[in-house]
Amino acid sequence: MSNPSGNASAPAVHREAVTAETAAFVAAVKGADLTLPVPGCPGWTLADLVKHTGGVQRWFSVLLRGRIQEPPRGRDVELRLPANEDGYPDWLADSAAEAADAFAGLDPDAPMWAWGADQHARFWIRRMLFETLVHRTDAERALGLRPVIDRDLATDGVDEFLVNLPHAAFFAPKVADLRGDGETLRFRCADTDGDWLVRLRPDGFGVETTGPDPEGTRTAVAAGVTVQGAAADLLLFLYGRLGPGPDALRVDGDGELLARWSANSAF
Repeated sequence: MSNPSGNASAPAVHREAVTAETAAFVAAVKGADLTLPVPGCPGWTLADLVKHTGGVQRWFSVLLRGRIQEPPRGRDVELRLPANEDGYPDWLADSAAEAADAFAGLDPDAPMWAWGADQHARFWIRRMLFETLVHRTDAERALGLRPVIDRDLATDGVDEFLVNLPHAAFFAPKVADLRGDGETLRFRCADTDGDWLVRLRPDGFGVETTGPDPEGTRTAVAAGVTVQGAAADLLLFLYGRLGPGPDALRVDGDGELLARWSANSAF
């Protein structure tokens, strides 16, 4: 499977999806009790979740407008939060509108500093999308709803997570402990052609994308442990929102290796 960020149409899809995911998030929390706890983010309430997501959208929008070429020295951004939390849903909608304004006229291929693998403006659009999408599902689960995730977006989200994870140690320090002597983990979408092989090395780890061979059949990739399931379930598993189990994800192989991965890959 090729990296979706290399597809010329991907940034347009990502821009539209930021708008759609935020609208779904707003619809879920509008009129809800924002003091409810969020199981996917221990210690947070729905109000905290909305504030975080809108804040990320506004901060990334500032970075995109400035076409930053080096790591920012701070993350301070004017949030303009409403005085009362019942105004948070509309504020989140306004955050997405600010993002859409930042996207307007933006060349997604413009060189930019980014903490991940892709040093272009499109990195930040894609990152904003999956920050918003995962937290939209957090909000829905907190409200007792069953989240639905588009399978192609979910596949893209798995790729975005895995490709960028090796670069995340500066804010997710446990990632630096994902080292080994060639041990491998395979993450495979059962409903799309998404297929990734993670190889632990003494100096860190690398991610290889695999997929159908030229005849269109699935390539067999041997691994120490394989996690397979619907793209949406695999995405939520990687973000620590879903555990492996017979009703969602099939795990074959070294359970201890997978547990080590999960303990050190928190994003």
